[in-house]
Amino acid sequence: MPAPTLLVLAAGMGSRYGGLKQIDPMGPSGETILDYSVHDALRAGFGRVVFIIRPDFEQAFRDQVAAKFAGRVPVDLAFQTLDRLPAGWTVPPGREKPWGTTHAILCAKGVVRENFAVINADDFYGRDAYATLARFLQAADPRGSDFSMVGFTLRNTLSDHGTVARGVCQTDAAGLLTDIEEMTRIAKVPGGARHTRDDGSTVDLTGDEPVSMNMWGFTPRLFDHLDRLFLEFLHRSGKELRGESYIPMAVGQLVRERLATCRVLRTSSEWFGVTYKEDKPAVQARLAQLIARGDYPPNLWA
Repeated sequence: MPAPTLLVLAAGMGSRYGGLKQIDPMGPSGETILDYSVHDALRAGFGRVVFIIRPDFEQAFRDQVAAKFAGRVPVDLAFQTLDRLPAGWTVPPGREKPWGTTHAILCAKGVVRENFAVINADDFYGRDAYATLARFLQAADPRGSDFSMVGFTLRNTLSDHGTVARGVCQTDAAGLLTDIEEMTRIAKVPGGARHTRDDGSTVDLTGDEPVSMNMWGFTPRLFDHLDRLFLEFLHRSGKELRGESYIPMAVGQLVRERLATCRVLRTSSEWFGVTYKEDKPAVQARLAQLIARGDYPPNLWA
């Protein structure tokens, strides 16, 4: 069985970082969070990296991101555009917002043909998370629909500077996902967390709940499922200007329909990322602690 592929959702990097000109260095030698992700994936046994990007910043991405991995790992690109839609569908006038992570992953169909992981480009997941996910993918039947996600503890993924969006998971006694709810406004509160719904009502959370941080393990069978689910989304919301189809909701639907299973993998790794600019010093400090502990060298690519 071929080594699994790392599929990186990077289409938003161009707008977030001004065309890739201002990707924030986080490590002591200018490393970005993405550098640490690729480093961890390689030592876990991943054999290839595929980046999903927007075609309008392809050259900048090749020069500033992909070039640093040359000679270390094969790198391929897949492109996400608003008009990459099923036959008969067009982009509604005035829509500029992307179609969501379900659509982004679908844009890698034909590029990824082996078991693969999905991550966000700007999230730090940690060494153990990649090792745990790699073991699952190396054993998974590529013809089946047995998927996985790495479940992080909610309290360890909150920001002190505002609300966050998380997929809050429910599991059975065997550790399989039974349901997942996308909560888009979760705030840290004393003793736990609180989600505010669109209607203003609230849900109190303990903080111990496993949550999805968009670190998934899939087989190529996922693409067939997403073809159907994304088309269903378009029939419901394809005329809207802001609706998005999220991969946690797609996986949750497949689980409820009993067309797939999803094992929630627990990890000793700690997730962190820069949701707000005020989070950056804490991320840099945490990386410095991991380097001092010996988890990473001071110069990642030396």
